[in-house]
Amino acid sequence: MSRLQDSWYHRSLITWLLLPISWLFCLLVLVRRAFYRFGVLSSYQLPVPVIVVGNISVGGTGKTPLVIALVELLRTRGWTPGVISRGYGGQATEWPQPVHANSAARLIGDEPLLIAQRTGVPMVVGPDRIAAAHQLLTANRVDIIISDDGLQHYKMQRDVEIAVVDGARNLGNGHCLPAGPLREPRSRLGKVDFIVVNGGGGGGEGFPMYLEPQSPRCVADDQHMKLLDDFRGQRIHALAGIGNPQRFFQMLERAGLEITCHSFPDHHQYVAADIDFGDAAPVLMTEKDAVKCRSISDGRHWYIPVTARLPDEFGQSLNNFLER
Repeated sequence: MSRLQDSWYHRSLITWLLLPISWLFCLLVLVRRAFYRFGVLSSYQLPVPVIVVGNISVGGTGKTPLVIALVELLRTRGWTPGVISRGYGGQATEWPQPVHANSAARLIGDEPLLIAQRTGVPMVVGPDRIAAAHQLLTANRVDIIISDDGLQHYKMQRDVEIAVVDGARNLGNGHCLPAGPLREPRSRLGKVDFIVVNGGGGGGEGFPMYLEPQSPRCVADDQHMKLLDDFRGQRIHALAGIGNPQRFFQMLERAGLEITCHSFPDHHQYVAADIDFGDAAPVLMTEKDAVKCRSISDGRHWYIPVTARLPDEFGQSLNNFLER
């Protein structure tokens, strides 16, 4: 974590020096949102309901596991969902791009590939989310769209807004960029339809979500599985290139594993040297990292899928909201 990012979650002189810029940023954000709300800037209504899953803070909050859980929840309620995303980190030269289980993460982004592999849901990514949505609807029989991220993409109208909050880091110091981690003022949470708190907490605000670790799988051979307990009593390399690597490391420590931590930037594009630590010790990584490491991994490398667990009340409330 950089010194600036560290200041977002601790008292720092940097915060006070950047506050004037932060106030200006907040003002511009509020003006832009008002322009869309009052029609000064135009927005587009898609022909099917749209659920936006996003956050108001920079960094990983747990959107991807929630999107995966929403796909399964909607399916059980009789919907046929599709997913759109910006494809952050993707290096494709043409957009939008359909996403399949065998797509290259380098081209379409790691999180979209993870969602496609876990759910098999029709998915299209691109910086222009409306164009991505049109391609999704043209090529697939979809009656509801989940937008992975895009809470601030007001050009696309939405029927349901779900904001994800990190229960451990919360909203940091509560300031907008660059003095704090917020993309919008904290008052924005009062305008969304649902708040989901990853890890619980959040002052009792919103629905708690817990990420439950599943059996580790070999990165090179997805069918080869172990138990987390199999890694106890030995030294483990733990690798994470996500928004909040400490969440992954703490999960392993709670499982009783002795780990050496290796953090990488979010959406890091791995090369073989990044995941080879010069010994035969096992390497545990997140599923998001694994989708980029399959071609450079061997029998030492394992990933831990996680499943988002939400209270039944969340599914019932969402279903009631959609029926209305």
